[in-house]
Amino acid sequence: MPHDHSHLDADSGDKRVGIAIFANALLTVVQIIGGIYSGSLALIADAIHNFSDMASLVIAFVARKIARRPADSKMTYGYGRVEIVAALINYTSLIIIGFYLVYEGAMRLIDPPEIAGCTVVVLGGVALIIDALTALLTYSMQKGSVNIRALFLHNLSDALASVAVIIGGSLILLYDIRWVDPAITIGIAAYILYLSFTEIGGPIRTLMLGSPPDIDAEKVISLIKQIDGVKELHHAHLWQMEEGEAALDTHVVITSDQISKLESIKSDIKTLLVEEFGIRHSTLEFENLEHRHKNLSKIGHE
Repeated sequence: MPHDHSHLDADSGDKRVGIAIFANALLTVVQIIGGIYSGSLALIADAIHNFSDMASLVIAFVARKIARRPADSKMTYGYGRVEIVAALINYTSLIIIGFYLVYEGAMRLIDPPEIAGCTVVVLGGVALIIDALTALLTYSMQKGSVNIRALFLHNLSDALASVAVIIGGSLILLYDIRWVDPAITIGIAAYILYLSFTEIGGPIRTLMLGSPPDIDAEKVISLIKQIDGVKELHHAHLWQMEEGEAALDTHVVITSDQISKLESIKSDIKTLLVEEFGIRHSTLEFENLEHRHKNLSKIGHE
């Protein structure tokens, strides 16, 4: 099936990411100061998460700039895959942060400290506004970019974490339930880990040259073999050049009497790939049936 991604123009997208970077940087400083003053680990946890968001936004911003560079002699496929690398870095950082917060939260559960609930509630409210704003800025951009989707999930989890911090601060303020702060911290960390482990597989699959998850390799091969003149396929490699850009390399076997129709067969295959699967980049090597390589794998290079 063809890929259809909606995109903002580059300058507009860059401005949104730039605003989000500034907002998260300001929020991180305020939350760290407030967390130290109030003694709230949940607030500091949220600040650390926001700091990771800011770092992620910077990485994503740079990646967007690099990805738009044209192909050259050193990077003949272009620079688009840098956004996949950026997404992997962002998800990995979230996993590390998540495990750290679980550890810190567990230590605080053993010996809950005094916490200034009022400060926690006020700063949690400020954080919620900024997190929600950042999530809105990146929402429409994340549909067509795994890089920006990683950022959007960062910000969405931050917004939910801020809600949890406000609830925790309120319980501390009203009932002096101090253990709720580290408990919420562990809950935030668990949610961060869940999101990260759920999403990190996509970038890893792409960097491992895995076939696109929404394209059935067997179906691609089967439909090509149904084209008039095609006898068999082998050495088929289906992978992603970058997000939303699938590619196919394969050997196509035809009979001697079809050699004169080679260009027509090639055109039929490429049209099929575009119309049925959205594959616009294909490299086809044709072989004569009488001189074909024998006992080769249909998929892969063995």
